[in-house]
Formats: sequence, structure tokens, C-alpha cells
Amino acid sequence: MRLLLHGSAAPAATALAKPKTPSPPPSTRTHGRSLAESSVARGPRATLTTPQTPVPAVRVPASAVRGFLAEAAKQGLHDGEVANGEGVLWRFVEVLKGVDELGDLPLEEIADGLCVGLLKEECGRLLASGDVKELVSVVEAIAGHGFPVAELAKPADVIKVLVNKRNPSLAIRYADILPQAQILFCDILRAFGKRKDFVSAIKAYEAVKCSSKGPNMFVYRTIIDVCGLCGNFQESRNIFEDLLKKGVIPNVYVLNSLMNVNAHDLDFIKQIYKKMPSFGICPDIATYNVLLKACCLAERADVAQEIYTEVKELQSAGKLKLDVFTYCTIVKVLSDAKSWNLALKVKDDMLSAAISPNMVTWSSLINACAKAGLVDHAVQLFEEMLLSGCEPNSQCCNTLLHACVEACQYDRAFRLFEAWTDSKVENNEDRDSLSMASVKKMSSVHINKNQTTSAHLTFAKRFPFSPTTATFNILMKACGSDYYRAKALMREMKTFGLAPNNISWSILINLCGSTRNLDGALQILKMMPGMEVKPDVIAYTTAIKVCVDTKNLDLAFTLFEEMKRYQVEPNLVTYNTLLQARSRYGSLNEVQQCLAVYQEMRKAGYQPNDYYLKELIEEWCEGVIQDSGIDQGEVTSSIAADSSRSNSVLLEKVAVHLQRSISESLVVNLQGLSKVEARIVVLAVLRMIKENYFAGNSVKDDILIVLGFSEGGTNSLIRGCDLRDAVIKLLRDDLGLEVLFTGPRFERTVLPVESGTSPRRPAALQRLKLTKESLYKWLGRKELMSSSEHTSNQL
Repeated sequence: MRLLLHGSAAPAATALAKPKTPSPPPSTRTHGRSLAESSVARGPRATLTTPQTPVPAVRVPASAVRGFLAEAAKQGLHDGEVANGEGVLWRFVEVLKGVDELGDLPLEEIADGLCVGLLKEECGRLLASGDVKELVSVVEAIAGHGFPVAELAKPADVIKVLVNKRNPSLAIRYADILPQAQILFCDILRAFGKRKDFVSAIKAYEAVKCSSKGPNMFVYRTIIDVCGLCGNFQESRNIFEDLLKKGVIPNVYVLNSLMNVNAHDLDFIKQIYKKMPSFGICPDIATYNVLLKACCLAERADVAQEIYTEVKELQSAGKLKLDVFTYCTIVKVLSDAKSWNLALKVKDDMLSAAISPNMVTWSSLINACAKAGLVDHAVQLFEEMLLSGCEPNSQCCNTLLHACVEACQYDRAFRLFEAWTDSKVENNEDRDSLSMASVKKMSSVHINKNQTTSAHLTFAKRFPFSPTTATFNILMKACGSDYYRAKALMREMKTFGLAPNNISWSILINLCGSTRNLDGALQILKMMPGMEVKPDVIAYTTAIKVCVDTKNLDLAFTLFEEMKRYQVEPNLVTYNTLLQARSRYGSLNEVQQCLAVYQEMRKAGYQPNDYYLKELIEEWCEGVIQDSGIDQGEVTSSIAADSSRSNSVLLEKVAVHLQRSISESLVVNLQGLSKVEARIVVLAVLRMIKENYFAGNSVKDDILIVLGFSEGGTNSLIRGCDLRDAVIKLLRDDLGLEVLFTGPRFERTVLPVESGTSPRRPAALQRLKLTKESLYKWLGRKELMSSSEHTSNQL
């Protein structure tokens, strides 16, 4: 007999006419399937070949084939000989191919609850083993035959594994199989965005554009939001421009997301806002909220008020309804601008619109009054918040405490804290203990003296309050100079399950500085690692400030080097504290220290106070000629005339020259400097030579002073001559040094130089030379004058 069936249905139908043959030995099976089955499962559909001996054809009824295929599908899943899930799933795919051959077999006969449950179990095994690629391939093959696959695996679990494996293309390929593909596309993009994996997110977005279903407005909005999550606002603009080039008209939600991602750029989002009518889009309340957010970030309270006025007009016309976020944002903008009176008017508008202020709104209002120093207004707002049923959080309470501390109302801060916590600190015999009873006594005296009502101690409504470390840090600042009270507060933290942080220890170090207790400050700094708190830049900077205040500058620079050794990066306050530590410089080492700090500060990207440092360097350099009786009036007027010029180039020049050793061949480069700047550099080098000579280091060689190139232009020649004449006057007339002019060929000629010069003269490097013999004569006179002054002082 010959069976007139083809494809995968043929073996199944043939089995109806033949007895069941035994299974092949294990050596001939691959992953639970025979080698023949394995070769057929993934290859093109093959036609069953007939044996060489002719067999009469027998037609099997279609009903019998349908029943067998249904049973074969279930039997294949139940088959105990098939131990691998991959083999089971691919065998089921072969059965579905047979169903396609018949064409009239309803899938309901196969896709019953038992079959789907078994398939689901096998897909779960593949997912658990991490073979997600095989799972996607199988599900894709099953779905290609019209079999429902939505319940075979949880899409969220599959997508989670693929996101962890950073396989965006396979994730999109899997999502494209399912009916809820657009939602899954957004989930995949968002998952990569939360992981800050922007590269994979963009690859997923490109895969979506190539998928069968393609992106929609939800996908566009999601990828723009992902750009914001990953901090790549420029890419969000590129995606938006790409949409416009393709003729895609965005909706209001896409534009709102684009504006929100670029909220730091007020000008850009104003442009998008103005383009909305051209897209046929009316701004909604979210659009205006983003505009207000941008105003807040840009600190443009004036623009925010204009937007708020426009929104109120739209609300009056019934075109828009303001929400709590709108009011909260405008209050925040006005609060940051210290416009507390305007912020309170917004609160009145909010209540008139029957919208209750939330926690953020109340906190912003309290903060606005706190910044303006209106502690009573802040306390009153706090009471109103409690009466409205809004419970404050710790940050709101900390804002009120901080307002009291900034207004120097330290006792009031302690009384507020006591009213919120009802905490009692037991008295200890130890001197470090904090007696809350003494705080109460102090508070009562303050109340009687200032006639303050007791409303500040109690509130109309109680609320749960959990202090934070920041709360205790604020109270520590309220201790003034009472070191022991602050230390007791640090111990009280433990009763609330808190631990002091870097700020806590820094405040304690600062308290030691207020009492000029340098040893105590250094001891606290050394204790911090033992308390499992690594000193940060704030702790080191505070300790350095204590050293500066106590005039222990060497120790300040030692701490500066220590913090860098422990890889603690100095900040702007650290650098400024060191640079402004001295009101004048006494030695070369002091100048070199500060110039090294100055150079390091510039390399770190901070802008130092060049003018202040230049003044100190000038004073130190002019010390070279102070004992010569020279009138400094002319120098002072020249410096004042040159004050508009940037000082960074000058200070860098001085720093470079002072880093060199006296034993080296010194070359002083004055190119690009003005007369006053050249004077300071030359004097700095001479001051360095003098101090090194007095320390026992001799001068080894002559000094070359490079003035610059004498180019053919008349103006250039005039500037070069002015600089040359100013330097020669300083060295020869003021200091009495012998100055030689060195021409392009290094020929020595005694000054003055030739008077006639051609305006078309070729460029030549102009240099001056101070001989070693001349320097020794000058240093000898300085040494003699110094010894004479010392003798006269003794007499």
C-alpha cells in the first residue's frame, strides 16, 4: 500500500497502517530526538520517499488523521523517552506542520488545556536553564503555524532575562510575536533606560523600527523618556528631528516628554511650545507644568510668573484646569527667588480653587519664609499645615529647624525638637551629658524675656516625627560653641538608631575651631576612621580652616597633602582657604607653596582669585628693592593702570620660574608680558636667587632674559623697545646690576644698543644677560646691608 500524504503528516499517518517500531538506541538519538527527526525538525519540509517495493496506495480517512495528530501532539509531550524540552517542543512543531498539510484540522482539537499546560511547562524549563534564544525560536515557530503562544511563557520574565543578558534585538524579536507587542516594546526600552544602558536602548529602538508592527507614539515617547533617564538630551532632539523628516506628526505626549527631558534648556522648550500650533496640538496642563519646571531650573521667576498668569487666564476661560503640581512648581520657583509674599498669594489662589496644598507645597512655602529670615511666618505656616491634615515629613521639620538656626534662635530650635519628639535625655554625671532640663529652663527664660507665647512649644495637632541625621546636625550647629552639648547630641543619635556622618564630625571639628582647640580638632579627624566614617573633603577642609585660624599654616599644608594622599579631592573652599591663609609672604618656600596650590586649582577646573594672589606676589617681589630706598609711587601707578589685564598668565610665569633650581641655567622668558608683569617676574627670580644664596646655594651660571622677537612692524618694535627699556631700568638703575645685550648671534655688546633700526628689519630674538659676576656683587651688597641691619637692631 502507498500512503498519499506528504510532509510531517505522512509519518504520522503511516503509523496508522504499520505497527509501532521500537525506538532507536540512545546512541542514534540527539537531544531526545532521533537523528532523522533532528534533521527534519529544522530543515525545509521534505516529502516522504516511498520504499523500493511498490506498495498499494491506501487512503486514510481525514477524521482518523486528525484524531491521530491530536493524540500525537499530546503523546509527544508525554513521551517519557524524550528527556529534553527542546526535543519535545520541536516535535510539537513537526506535528503543527502536519496540521498545515491537512488544512481542515481545527487547532482547538490540539490546543486544549492539557496540551497548553505541558507546552508551558517545557517553555519554563528552557527559561530556567537560561536558553532564551532557543525559547524565542521555538515560540516563533509555533506562532508561525497559528498556534496561540501568549500563555506559553510570562513575557515579563522572558524580557527580564533578555535585558539582563543585554540582548535588545532578541527581546524585540520575542515581543513582536505577541499580540501586545507595542506595550512590550515600551517595557523593553524602559528596562534598558532604568539600567542606564543607553546603547542597548537605542539598539532596541532601531529593532522596533525594523519589526513587523513598527513603532507608535507610545514607543516614540518612551525612547525620548529613556534619553532623559540616561542623561542624553541631545539624542532626544535627534530622534525628534528624525520623526519630522519622516513626516511623523507627534502628539502632545511626545512633545511633553521632549520638553521634560530638555527642561534644563528653557530657550529650547519655549521653541517647542511655540511650534505646537503648527502641529495642530493644544498645550495641556502637563505642558505648562514642564515650562514652570524649566523656569525653576533656570531660576527665572519672571518668566514663571508670566506663564502662571497665562495659565490662570486659561482656567478662567474654562479651557484648562490647574492641578496641584502647577501650584507646587510656581511656589517652588518663587521660594527659590525669595519672593515669599508672592508664594503666599499663590497659596491663596490654590485654596480658592479648592485644591489642598500637599507636602511639597507646604515645604516650599516654609522654605521661602525661612530664606527671608521670617521664622515666625514659617512657624505659622507649619501650624496651618498641621491643621489642614497634612503631616510634615522630616525634611520639612528640618527646614524649620534650620530657619531657627540661621536666625540665631538656637533655643527655639531645641524647643521645637522637644515638642516634636517629647524626648527626655537623662542627666549623667559625666560633663559631656546634655541636660534637656537645662534646655527647658533656658527656653522659659527666653520666653519671659521676649514675651513669646507658649504656642511655639506645643502644636494644635500631634504628628509622628522621626528625626534624621540631618536633624541632629542642625541641632549641633545650634550649640554655638558648646562642644560638650554637641557631643552629647551625637550620642543621642544612637537612641534613634542613627549614626553620625561626615557632616556631624565636621561640625564637631568646627566647634573645636571656634574655641581655638586645634588639638581637639586633629584628634577628631583621626578618630573618624575608627568610627567607620572616612573623612571627606568637608572634614579635611574644616580641619584646614582651624589650622589657618590658629596660624598653624605648616600643619594646614600637611593636611592638604594628606587628603590628596588618601585620594580625597579638594574643592573650591579648600583651595581658597589655603590661598587666603597668608596676608603676606615671608619666604620663597611660602610663595612656592601657594603657587603650587594655585596651579593645581586651575588644573582642577576652579577659578582662583588671581588679583588677590597677584597683590601678594607683587608685595613679596618688591621686597627685593625695598632696602634700596626706591620710590614706589611710579610702580604703584603702573600696576593700577595694568589691573584690567588677566593675571593668570603672570602667575603661571612666576610659578614656572620659581620651581627651578638656582644651580640650573636660568632663562627668564618675558614674551607676551606687559612691562609691569615683566617687572614682577624678574623680581621674583631675583628674590629666589637671593634667598637660595643666603641659604648656602651659589649661583652657577649667567641669567638670560628673553624679551621676544623684534619683527619688522613699527608697532612691534616700539613695544619691544618699551619692554626692554623698562627691564634695563629696573636691573641697572634700581638694582645696580650690569646688563648686557645678546643679539641673534650671541655676540656680547655693552649697552646701550644701536639707536637706528630699520622698520623692515627681519625678526630676531632679543635677549638680555645678567652675568654671574654682577649677581655676586649685588648679592654681596645685600648680605652686607642685611648684616648691618642686624647689628643696628642689636644695638
